[in-house]
Amino acid sequence: MEKLRFISSLSLVALLFSSLALADSWPSWRGDLQGSGKAGETSAPTDWGKKSDNIRWRVELPQRGNSTPIVSGDRIFVSQAIDTDKFRGLMCFNRADGSLLWKKGVTYAKPETSHRTNPYCSASPATDGKTVVVSYGSAGVSAYDFEGKELWHRDLGPASHTWGNSSSPVIIGDLVTHYHGPGKGSFLSGLNLKTGETVWKWDEPQWKPGTRTDGFQGRDDEGIIGSFSTPILVNSGERDELVMSFPMEIKAFDPKTGEELWRCGGLNPLVYTSPVVDGDTVIATGGYHGNSIGVKIGGNGDVTDTHRLWHTVRHNGGIGTGVAKDGHYYYLNNSNIASCLDMKTGEEKWKARLPGPGKSWGSFTMVGDHIYTLSQPGMTVVFKADPEGLKVVAESDIGEMTNSSLVVSEGEIFLRSHEALWCIGKGK
Repeated sequence: MEKLRFISSLSLVALLFSSLALADSWPSWRGDLQGSGKAGETSAPTDWGKKSDNIRWRVELPQRGNSTPIVSGDRIFVSQAIDTDKFRGLMCFNRADGSLLWKKGVTYAKPETSHRTNPYCSASPATDGKTVVVSYGSAGVSAYDFEGKELWHRDLGPASHTWGNSSSPVIIGDLVTHYHGPGKGSFLSGLNLKTGETVWKWDEPQWKPGTRTDGFQGRDDEGIIGSFSTPILVNSGERDELVMSFPMEIKAFDPKTGEELWRCGGLNPLVYTSPVVDGDTVIATGGYHGNSIGVKIGGNGDVTDTHRLWHTVRHNGGIGTGVAKDGHYYYLNNSNIASCLDMKTGEEKWKARLPGPGKSWGSFTMVGDHIYTLSQPGMTVVFKADPEGLKVVAESDIGEMTNSSLVVSEGEIFLRSHEALWCIGKGK
């Protein structure tokens, strides 16, 4: 554990105030520090098409990408790689008309492993309303002001995994929480927001094949191991906890120091999704046919026997992260089948195939009691958050491939496809 300086205490009141100050924005990948995927408003457009009056604007992007945009005030930030230029960077757009305000980044010519479906710069940026931070994988982490001036850049070494990386930074007060992984030498760290200096660092133990105890047999047993999770911040009533899913287990840390608070076993070696919290319960799911667990937060040490509420082996999780409402968790598997389960018990309330073609890599977004899901072929399905069954509200299709997720801010929806960045609102 590396601790280079003391970070002042981050009270829950201060965090809530920060969330309220950014209520009209979408400042990080899942919208808030809890990674809830919930908008701060109760309504947004539910239907549109490529030529709909609800399309405010559409601007071309230089290359395909999987990251999700973030929104702060009148600016939209999108991480972007351009392979022909060896460029890893950040693009800033004007919210009003989609015009490009600036593009900054770094040149990285060294080879970096990834999957053909996972372009570089898949991590989404994060902002506190003044500074925007973005991870470029092996090309490091950079921070910029809103005019595009680079404030700092950190070279954290290569990030080497056969499927690349996508974990997004999270800004908590004056600290940037960043997971540099997956792969050999992965670590979770806290960086000073102003300087990029390492405040704390937790080195991830390397998982060894042959140590599984749940009887699972699959391709992650053959060496494809790692986490693509982004940490979330929860509060147990007595303290803040930084929670993240790792191979085989979910862990909680002190967000100020990086000290491990608790861990719970039951996951599998390959994890795509981020944890989701509702009240005092957090859910973590594994990859395709991976394991799922429900855990009560606030424990100490190994809480597998004391705080694990339920454990399902070979569950039906996928790549995207779901949303929670009123004690129920809604999520999507890789076959475009949506499910609802009880957070406390893991009991499945319903399971149904969503309309439309294709699969989805995107995560759910919730506006009021409406859940939005975006499929790879570009179809958005909106359905009700209802534990009684699937109730589809609307379907829309932009006809462009995407692996991103929808972002909602001030009644507008922002969508990143492989071709363009879209703004959708009620009337042009």
